[in-house]
Amino acid sequence: MQLTNEQFDLLKNEFKTLKERSPFYAKKFADIDLTDVQTQADFEKLPFSEKDDLRAAYPLGLQAVPDEEVVRIHSSSGTTGTPVIIPYTQQDVTDWAIQFARCYETAGITNKDRIQITPGYGLWTAGIGFQLGAERLGAMAIPMGPGNTEKQLQMMQDLKSTVLGATSSYALLLAEEINQRGLRDKIYLRKGVIGSERWGDKMRARISNELGVEIFDIYGLTEVYGPGIGISCSEHAGMHVWSDYVYIEIIDPKTGEVLPDGETGELVLTTLRKQGAPLIRYRTHDLTRIIPGACKCAHGDKHPRIDTLVGRTDDMFKVKGCNMFPAQVEDVIAITDGASSEYQVMIENISGRDVLTVLFETALEGDAKKRCEEELAMIFKAKIGCTPDAVGVPMGELPRSEKKTKRIFDSRY
Repeated sequence: MQLTNEQFDLLKNEFKTLKERSPFYAKKFADIDLTDVQTQADFEKLPFSEKDDLRAAYPLGLQAVPDEEVVRIHSSSGTTGTPVIIPYTQQDVTDWAIQFARCYETAGITNKDRIQITPGYGLWTAGIGFQLGAERLGAMAIPMGPGNTEKQLQMMQDLKSTVLGATSSYALLLAEEINQRGLRDKIYLRKGVIGSERWGDKMRARISNELGVEIFDIYGLTEVYGPGIGISCSEHAGMHVWSDYVYIEIIDPKTGEVLPDGETGELVLTTLRKQGAPLIRYRTHDLTRIIPGACKCAHGDKHPRIDTLVGRTDDMFKVKGCNMFPAQVEDVIAITDGASSEYQVMIENISGRDVLTVLFETALEGDAKKRCEEELAMIFKAKIGCTPDAVGVPMGELPRSEKKTKRIFDSRY
């Protein structure tokens, strides 16, 4: 993906004063004259930024504007290590709202919709991002936040919510509750805007079918505004990333080499307009690819598409000499007849031997369940290279989460 003239103009303007405004970049680019960056090749020689760089700048070392221009801060949702603090100017907040409103419009959501927002508020960017976009669009925001499922279902019925904003885990929990309580005919949902964690096709189909909604994948991360920098369109063939605000690259995660469109690698993002905390060549650790060619939707080739996330470079796990990602497990679940969408992978070391167990939900019982377990283990071996203990459990037995559901449990370390 080549920088367009418009993107390069925005970057060159940013580069004129970036080192003066930002102690972080003054140090990072100490030996680089940013005015020398005049070509694509020049840009691709700039060093990457990593999350560890941002953590080292805690609390406000990333800030590139005077204090009086900062109107808000947000923090990454990670639960380990030093948090990353991102300052926002008023223009940053406005730009984020513009992008999120564009996401809603891309999903066919209008100012006549009522958007029930269930992601968390506070330092995390999710809930307030959904709200910013709704208000910018002129839709009715229903800022529920996470949890209190009874209240969620009551408001969903009484306020006739037409759009659900949620993590995939909580959307599934709500879908199952609605199904179990026979509320399907009492809700008015028509769209679901779902993000914050990767999820498989089987889970997507369950949520869509049980809620009766068309689902759109939304993308974003706190370091780069938050959710709303990209979304899938009505073609459901990847997520458009708003190229007037963010430039995307795909690199080989091992070598850092920029990969051609169509090849899977690590997503790298550069902000083009961000004031409070600009990011240059930021490694997201998300694995995806740039989808070549123009989309059939209204955005056409103006805004490039990335594919559904495969996983993260840092969520690979190794068992019995096999490297695997959660996405590969989900692929196995998807093609195993009788297996539902929810699963857990348990990895233990017993008497010096690695033991891999895949728990999965199924409605089957008796011999049919046993055949399903055998089929899953066989497909797992064929697709991934090692044989797990496949154990079917009753529907609803595995935990649901209001945020992100943990699925891989490795007790070896």
